[in-house]
Amino acid sequence: MKTVSKAFVLAGGIGTRLRPFTYEIPKPLLPVKGRPILEYNIRNLIEHGVKEIVLGIGYKGDLIKEYFGNGNNFGIKIRYSKESKPLGTAGALKKAERYFKDTFFMCNGDEIKDVNYSKMLAFHTRKKALGTLALKKLNNIEQFGVVEMKGNRIVRFIEKPKPSETKSKTVSAGAYVLEPEVLKMIPKNKKFSIERQVFPRLAEQQRLYGCLAVGQWFPTDTFERYEKAIKRTNFYKRWFNA
Repeated sequence: MKTVSKAFVLAGGIGTRLRPFTYEIPKPLLPVKGRPILEYNIRNLIEHGVKEIVLGIGYKGDLIKEYFGNGNNFGIKIRYSKESKPLGTAGALKKAERYFKDTFFMCNGDEIKDVNYSKMLAFHTRKKALGTLALKKLNNIEQFGVVEMKGNRIVRFIEKPKPSETKSKTVSAGAYVLEPEVLKMIPKNKKFSIERQVFPRLAEQQRLYGCLAVGQWFPTDTFERYEKAIKRTNFYKRWFNA
């Protein structure tokens, strides 16, 4: 069975809507049950066989480096790719391109989520996909990236739609399996979005798939959502005690 050993994690966000907390602490380091949000994502990836993680850092990235170091304390190798200016979700990945020569995982490092990457990888391999997104069904989809499907294939990707724009209740949960060919679609040193500029192209090529592979999922981009994550998250118990 195919395995993936490397992952790219986006950890450069400013967290504007969580100020004043994020004036001093980068959003991925905000605690949930006494551990940084980013640690949940790292432990989730380790659980599914990842041996090396590249963290895309920017805003207050030195604090992230100080906490996680080279990854020894977490049983993994951690590298850092630092943006001097914001490059967007795809631009940040492009900057770290040299590390990814084979199939790899990618995720947002500022959400609390329990992703079955192994299930996604098996599905991705079977479909010969270029990209596979972790999907979650929600009642309220307005603030998320919504996908419209034809079977398991994503035919349309709509970022933060109005209710009238789509009937779909399936959203992207910020975790992906990607092939290195995807990196060729991203220009160097340019602000570029994986959600708005890369995924729609993959969908047009009929090489973008979706997999319902997420248990608990808590975005943390507002005070209300952050509070919900703190109160309701419970899957961490298999990794650490709060």
